[in-house]
Amino acid sequence: MRLLLIRHGETPDNVSGSLGTVIPGPGLTPLGSLQAAAVPPALEGEQIDAIYVSRMVRTHLTAAPLAATLGIEPVELPGIHEISAGRLEGRSDLEAVYEYMGTLLSWWTDPEARVGESGTEFFARFGADVERIAAEHDGTVALFSHGAAIRAWSANAAGNLDADNTRDRALANTAMVVLEGSPSGGWECVSWHDDPLGGTQLEDETAPDPTGEAL
Repeated sequence: MRLLLIRHGETPDNVSGSLGTVIPGPGLTPLGSLQAAAVPPALEGEQIDAIYVSRMVRTHLTAAPLAATLGIEPVELPGIHEISAGRLEGRSDLEAVYEYMGTLLSWWTDPEARVGESGTEFFARFGADVERIAAEHDGTVALFSHGAAIRAWSANAAGNLDADNTRDRALANTAMVVLEGSPSGGWECVSWHDDPLGGTQLEDETAPDPTGEAL
């Protein structure tokens, strides 16, 4: 199958640089809404069979234009939400951001390291939802998720990615990582779009965006 992992549009937390991981979380900024509206024409060449969203409001709002264009009702999944920041929730200082992202990067050698959850817990919940999707679809699926979650899960799941991709590759709001394969046969990353699907003119260069920036 072909899995389109699309990050949500810009939120107030992205603008302020805050770690915002509590469900359901905030909606989109005006720019975030423009980013979401640009997703359908950017994906016009894809034959999308289904659309999935997390339990967080920002993924629902980002997926809505694509869902309306295709006439597909998005399905909410329980495990593809953002990685919990735990006691770091709401902080925007560099110490907190580096502790959060540094813990994620440590999961390749120590999956039990934790912020609000461990790597073992995160990969299990996200992977279980992907297995459910793969059991229901062989074609192309759009999955709207979150910056740190997509960067960590993709780099862990794809055989041609590693921890350096989580560290060095940015994932702007409405950027996309594309994997092909299956849970049983393995995944290959066939593209990593750093910029918004609508183009670099939709990127907010002034936003700190801690879960989307390269480290």
